[in-house]
Amino acid sequence: MQQDKHPEYGPVVFRDKSAGYAFLTRSTARSDQTIEWDDGQVYPVVDVEISSKSHPFYTGKARAVDTEGRVAKFEQRYGKPGQAPNA
Repeated sequence: MQQDKHPEYGPVVFRDKSAGYAFLTRSTARSDQTIEWDDGQVYPVVDVEISSKSHPFYTGKARAVDTEGRVAKFEQRYGKPGQAPNA
């Protein structure tokens, strides 16, 4: 590995303020802000918009897409496969 070409890799806290959730991991992301973690150490903190605690897919609050209504509308407009379209 060449010296001085790679970003510094170390512990960083990622914080999702909307969910009140934070986790400690290792990353090359840097920040001027710091936070004191549960172990008493001070780490850089990076604020994120969405994490697994606030993303609709992971929280189970994802809305279902009405694909049946879209298919019916398409068939009404253009006809079913193998049929002539409505005039």
